[in-house]
Amino acid sequence: MSASKLQESGEVRIAHALHTKEEEFVVKRREIVFQSLQKHEIRCSQNKVPHIALLSSGGGQRAMVGLLGSLVQLDKAGLLDCILYLSGVSGSTWCMASLYQEPDWSTKLETVKDNIIKRLSGPGVSWGDAFAKLKKYYNGKDFFSLTDLWAAIVVTTYMKEIDEHTLTDKRSQLGKDPFPIYTVTDKQSKQEEGGDPWFEITPHEAGYSLSGAFVETSSFGSQFDNGSKKKHQPEMDMLYLQALCGSALTFFSVFRFVQCLFSSKDPNSPPVEKWYLVLMDLVDMNLCVLNVKDPSALDQSIRTTLNDLAGGKSQLIFPTQKLNLSDKEAAKLYMKQYTEDVCNYLSQFSLGPFGRLNLRLCICRCMALWIWGRNYNFLHNMTDESVPSALLQSQTRDFEDAGLLLNSPYFSVLRKERDIDLIISLDFSEGDPFMTVREAADRFKKLNISFPEVNIPSEDLEKPKDFYVFKGQNAPTVIHIPLFNVVNCGDDIKTWRKKYHTFQDSYSAEKITDLMEVAGKNISNNREKLKEQIAAVVGKKAHH
Repeated sequence: MSASKLQESGEVRIAHALHTKEEEFVVKRREIVFQSLQKHEIRCSQNKVPHIALLSSGGGQRAMVGLLGSLVQLDKAGLLDCILYLSGVSGSTWCMASLYQEPDWSTKLETVKDNIIKRLSGPGVSWGDAFAKLKKYYNGKDFFSLTDLWAAIVVTTYMKEIDEHTLTDKRSQLGKDPFPIYTVTDKQSKQEEGGDPWFEITPHEAGYSLSGAFVETSSFGSQFDNGSKKKHQPEMDMLYLQALCGSALTFFSVFRFVQCLFSSKDPNSPPVEKWYLVLMDLVDMNLCVLNVKDPSALDQSIRTTLNDLAGGKSQLIFPTQKLNLSDKEAAKLYMKQYTEDVCNYLSQFSLGPFGRLNLRLCICRCMALWIWGRNYNFLHNMTDESVPSALLQSQTRDFEDAGLLLNSPYFSVLRKERDIDLIISLDFSEGDPFMTVREAADRFKKLNISFPEVNIPSEDLEKPKDFYVFKGQNAPTVIHIPLFNVVNCGDDIKTWRKKYHTFQDSYSAEKITDLMEVAGKNISNNREKLKEQIAAVVGKKAHH
């Protein structure tokens, strides 16, 4: 099927032009930006309105709350209406999901902010509701992965809600707010020669930013063959989307939550009890190997329990073998096969009324194969030379946190057709406050995509300032704003970083307020500098 016919079909679209609905939105939003510039006495003609993108990095709750605090101050500075696009990675997308629940949130941000803080610092989702949601995911679609587990058990813990809206539910409400772009990465493409790993999801379509291969958002996850939909799958809800975007967590963290999940067992059924013993030992054995500890006692316990479960009548089919813990890659492969073998062995036994144990077994398989975000590949069996061939061959693709590739969504806004003049990058990363912008410069140089050179004074590496501007020939201006810096934290940068490290329990109302204030200072302290840079890109655009 040709590219033009595919576009007409409304299903798979291979083209570098923007979606027609996004183009229509941009026209309307540019009018709002124009009016905002007039209020700030920044003069420009209506056909030279600058395209300004606000980017927000990953960083778990820190990014979620930091973005909220920054947006509140942009609003107070009267600059929020200058923003055309809002794009996030990982934890920042959690904030975006909360904001876009409310139509025209940017016109009533103070109220929306108060409601979000009240929810985040309030009571959590009950275990019963979370587990019911998990079962709904398990029963409702063809592919289940650790992303479904993460959504139901972890994202609900941080967000204190089960958001079952979809992106397409909100399309009609895209009025007076910046255009939202959520981002993930294609796991296989990161490892494939010439792959296209950057994947964006908007209210209209989802797809590969560099290749220009897209599908309607409502059909993302459905089964396609040669550009035509073969089997519908339900559109992902916002809870799943937040898990898909924000899943950059450690191996250990997943096992810890799985242990919690496995701990709710029914002690009145000995066979079921044995099932749980095996699965708990299996989780512990994986952890043992991860921490380079001898797992032989757990191996023996698993084999003994399985033998009891089979009444001594069934032989174990997976071999006993000496595990070489010093070779980490070999140990990882061994445990992957071992976990698969145990799960396959367990599947031969009847569960009677305890069918939900199939869910636990499925989780074990996902852990063994480390499956995140598995969905049907909408490009399967297509023929198009503009798309990497590997993307056209596989029936499924796995998607994960974009922060594992680049912790800020530069790829999505640097699509040529979005014609971005100014990028305001809020960096909530843990650790090196310049790593993201430097990595972006390196990557885009290799891809021949225009990006300014990034030079950081050596004395700033340990003591970052709160405002950096990078400019280049025929490249968008990039403003880089590190969260914790010498201006808003003084000499206490390390103290603030320690207080708001990535992996911790849900923030209290006090921690939320304090972090919002610190993040907000990066905007309020630089209001005039932001206006100067906006005026500069207006001037630059006027002369082109």
